[in-house]
Amino acid sequence: MGVIQGKVAVVTGSGQGLGFGIAMGLAKEGAKVVTNNRKPGTEGGDAETAAKAIRDAGGEAAACFADMSKFQDCEKLIKTAVEKFGRIDILVNNAGVDRAKMVWNLSEEDWDFLLDIILKGAFACTKFAAGYMRERKWGRIVNITSDAFRGTVGHVNYGAAKAGIVGLTRATALEVGRSGITCNAIAPTARTRMTANPEVEAGLRKRVESGLMSQAAFQDYLNMGDPESIAPFIVYLASEAAANINGRTFNVTANKVSLYSEPEEVRSIFKKEGIWTQEELANYIPKTVAQGLVNPAPPQK
Repeated sequence: MGVIQGKVAVVTGSGQGLGFGIAMGLAKEGAKVVTNNRKPGTEGGDAETAAKAIRDAGGEAAACFADMSKFQDCEKLIKTAVEKFGRIDILVNNAGVDRAKMVWNLSEEDWDFLLDIILKGAFACTKFAAGYMRERKWGRIVNITSDAFRGTVGHVNYGAAKAGIVGLTRATALEVGRSGITCNAIAPTARTRMTANPEVEAGLRKRVESGLMSQAAFQDYLNMGDPESIAPFIVYLASEAAANINGRTFNVTANKVSLYSEPEEVRSIFKKEGIWTQEELANYIPKTVAQGLVNPAPPQK
């Protein structure tokens, strides 16, 4: 008996890669899983091949082809779990894409494409799943973000979408917690088509050399495990053992699990009367609120 035996899980973007590893991990711990990707026949695996792999391993699974950028498709995906298995207990919003360009080269379509799949899709699936979860007074929502939410180069659309996931997670947690539902986020690092290729590694090395990425973060990238290495933490968040963890964001990389700090005010200045003038701010801010701050991307000479 697994720790989530009999629970019903939906994993978006689970035809291959990270999503497939998560779906397999949930199934191994006893969950019935609805796998998903946009369309059949995708090179490297699709929702049906993923569902078959789970069934071949002795688990229960059903496939649903649905586009996470389309509201009605998100509703169809959640309804598939209810129709096939009677309910939905666990939702993993994993679907994601990337279009790497500098901000001045991004088109409106590049922006909308990522925000619709990553952020709108996560919201829509959460919206439809939360209704069923509230009826049962139990649920687990896990959103897949990325360390890119803290800032990234050449992926402004991706970084913004993943930062939105963190905000969505924190706000959703406050709304659903009273109904026995938790909503958390993880920023995983694992070998997938998007991460484990020479072009990505070369780009990250340049970021380290230019001071835009820490050596520790780059080492995490080099030490990343297979997609299956992320699944145990997803299972943990989906279990009863993690019932008190809500609205938090974690980093998961191979043998390391980290908790990100929560946003907080760290320095303030106050004026007894009236509002600050520009001259006063120019005088006081560098010595108080902005003391010690360094431009992470200084002008090049």
